[in-house]
Amino acid sequence: MLNRTPVGHLLREWRQRRRLSQLALACDAGISTRHLSFIETGRAQPSRDMLLHLSEQLEVPVRERNVLLVAAGFAPIFPERPLEDPALAAARAAIDLVLERQKPYPAFALDRHRHIVASNAALPELYDGVAPDLLEPPINVMRLSLHPRGLAPRIANLAEWRAHLLFRLRRQAELTADAAVIELLREVSAYPAPAGKPPHVLDHDIAVPFRIRTAGGLLSFFSMTTVFGTPVDVMLAELALELFFPADDDTAASVARMAAAHRTQ
Repeated sequence: MLNRTPVGHLLREWRQRRRLSQLALACDAGISTRHLSFIETGRAQPSRDMLLHLSEQLEVPVRERNVLLVAAGFAPIFPERPLEDPALAAARAAIDLVLERQKPYPAFALDRHRHIVASNAALPELYDGVAPDLLEPPINVMRLSLHPRGLAPRIANLAEWRAHLLFRLRRQAELTADAAVIELLREVSAYPAPAGKPPHVLDHDIAVPFRIRTAGGLLSFFSMTTVFGTPVDVMLAELALELFFPADDDTAASVARMAAAHRTQ
């Protein structure tokens, strides 16, 4: 929260990051270009409401809106509570319900740095052969997926899945300017890449699949990402649920057999 950069400079950085001119942002925000220019140069001090209004137009992440407020001399208004906080009990119950109902298919709740904060522990066969240190909390799904001692050697379409994951992480880095996300992107991009180009996305019927070899055979999944619609808590604003579904009948049948075997153990 401690940031000595003037709030006008921070707003200008976010505007430039969104590739907007002063005129475009001023029109979107319903203010004059002159007033916006005065705010960015420090000749005018924005009110709290104006700061929040501009943040909304710029789609500034909730965490960074607190930073802007503090830089302008206001108190932060968006709380950041752990998922275990009683105030988030209803949200946590909703998360647990979604994860549980997703069984026997895998599902994860991920924080802004792609760490697993909750999962339904489905399909443990996915992690066979993964180096123990990659499974130490907090588990990072980018490292788990792309590290050569992680899932990567068993991902049948690694080039394609790697390109998909890196695109999403690169997009997150661009949108949030989060230093930890940028560093994670640098790290995982340096992991060994498979030879050849990934297939074109139009080669698939509905979505880019995650295809992995397991003791139960080759499994193919597509994923769905779910987020909270109107969060005002930093934790919830940054949380994403990753749900995996079978991409073909063979995968559905194989997962059902493995789940049944676990129930009888």
